[in-house]
Amino acid sequence: MVERLARGPASVSELAEPLDMTLSAVVQHLAVLEASGLVRSQKVGRVRTCRIEPQALQGAERWIAARRASWQRNLDRLGEFLAETEDQPKRRRKT
Repeated sequence: MVERLARGPASVSELAEPLDMTLSAVVQHLAVLEASGLVRSQKVGRVRTCRIEPQALQGAERWIAARRASWQRNLDRLGEFLAETEDQPKRRRKT
């Protein structure tokens, strides 16, 4: 849904059409996205149109980037450790 909304506003029916979900389930998902601030909707007559809130996505992007940097540091340290242990002679276990 978020990917579709990134291309522009869409009605709930348009969002639900390609999905293998009930309309009720789509509405529940949209409610969660609205509660998180990522999506805003407006009802005109019988049609509810949804759109992305770009500022909310920027906040999510910053959060993900910070986590990515942390994981990258951890993976770099793991790579260094594995490289060091690879150079050490292997000990044989006595059986």
